[in-house]
Amino acid sequence: MAAQDVLGQTARLASSSALLQVLFRVVTFGLNAFTLRYLSRELIGVVNVRLTLLYSTVVFLAREAFRRACLSGSAKRNWTKTINLLWLTVPLGVFWSIILGLVWLHLLEVPDPSVIPHYQAGVVAFGLSAIIELLGEPFWVLAQAHLFVRLKVIAESLSVVSKCILMVTLVILCPQWGLHIFSLAQLLYVSVLVMCYVIYFVMFLGSPEATKKSFPVARVKALLPNFVEDETFVNWKEARLTWSFFKQSFLKQILTEGERYVMTFLNVLNFGDQGVYDIVNNLGSLVARFIFLPIEESFYVFFAKVLERGKTVKDQKQDDVAMAANVLELLLKLVLLIGLTITVFGYAYSQLALDIYGGSMLSSGTGPDLLRCYSLYVLFLAVNGVTECFTFALMCKEEVDRYNFVMLALSFTFLCISYFLTHWYGSVGFILANCFNMGIRIAHSTHYIYDYFKESTHRPLTGLFPSPALLLVYIISAGITAVSEVLFCCDKGWMARLIHVSTGALCFAATLVTMFCTETKLIHFVRNQ
Repeated sequence: MAAQDVLGQTARLASSSALLQVLFRVVTFGLNAFTLRYLSRELIGVVNVRLTLLYSTVVFLAREAFRRACLSGSAKRNWTKTINLLWLTVPLGVFWSIILGLVWLHLLEVPDPSVIPHYQAGVVAFGLSAIIELLGEPFWVLAQAHLFVRLKVIAESLSVVSKCILMVTLVILCPQWGLHIFSLAQLLYVSVLVMCYVIYFVMFLGSPEATKKSFPVARVKALLPNFVEDETFVNWKEARLTWSFFKQSFLKQILTEGERYVMTFLNVLNFGDQGVYDIVNNLGSLVARFIFLPIEESFYVFFAKVLERGKTVKDQKQDDVAMAANVLELLLKLVLLIGLTITVFGYAYSQLALDIYGGSMLSSGTGPDLLRCYSLYVLFLAVNGVTECFTFALMCKEEVDRYNFVMLALSFTFLCISYFLTHWYGSVGFILANCFNMGIRIAHSTHYIYDYFKESTHRPLTGLFPSPALLLVYIISAGITAVSEVLFCCDKGWMARLIHVSTGALCFAATLVTMFCTETKLIHFVRNQ
């Protein structure tokens, strides 16, 4: 597949995934606002922090390394061996579910049964849901490698809608069920997700469309583990790369979910405070993650397909190098501007957003400061996602292994900083520790990118420098909206709030106009893709 075709399909995948993430975040946003009126903060804290951490940890440790290894390189490979390797995620998931389930049941603080009943059943249900989701891993990787955009959108949309319908119904009719509501909804979500992929491939394989596309898998049976006589069960090169990524994924999970591990294992916040933190965290990431995560996932596939892992820039096809460098530069500029916009306007409108969303329960206390810090954290998230997506797509096995040592030191440092900052600043300390963590990771990735391209004429890191005129407009907007917040927000009535919002809208419009006038290359890229 030509590099230009890969870029076009990757851009469509990223945009479709972004729309899907909009759905996820909007649904989560509305669901939290709804459930707050029926369920306790403590219950939401147990579900959204404790049990969701169990599920995400099992899934991440069992499949992340396999995904990165099996999506590297061309889609033309021995798919029988790749599928065999992917099926190993299931026993690995069973192993982690049992080990971590025992930890969650016997080593961690158990919630008061009179306040949060059915905790043990919740742990079992969330562990089981992780295993069910891993049953669809070979289907997901096959679809992602061949850029099946609509399949992912439809499957995840249906699963989210099904989960939400069941949850809302049970919350209204049977609120006394507590954790059983979330357990049943989680099991339904993963079951619908896996079934969508299975049904699609059962119908697709052997069809005229599959034959026309020369799809590498001809029968449904080929999607199951297969032993081939006189051949190894898996591709050992992929297996070794998976092991390298596995060591890294363990550390990356600690860095990604570090604050939740600190909350869960060190009990620095009670379940009610954990619930508030999670609500603010979801609100803060509402815009950030539905854009940055799809870009990272989709363009990881792009860079892995266009450039060959482990080769220097001189050994690559120069046309592909030029395209990859241009795309990387524009992606960095895109996410940087999005991150700056959220940071600048998020600071002045955090308290208003929380007051509208959750009333005084969220807008008083540390809530506004937490969301303001998260607005800054979004900027770090934006840059780190793109720089790491390029770095991980190009690193050879030895470089991945070396990076694992960096991650090990960073993981330990991050956990220590999180613990101390939380004792000093409360939940805001988690965000500050995350900013430090992301800053170090960005420094490592940008150093790798600089070294990779230094022997060429391409300088993609220039995407990290916005035009001076646009930067000036951001600074002026930050000052104006901060003054507006002091004068008009948030206890001076709805008219004052309307003036505050109007002020922000005018500043935002000025920012967009300046952006269109000064960043013409980026605007052209976005329009064409």
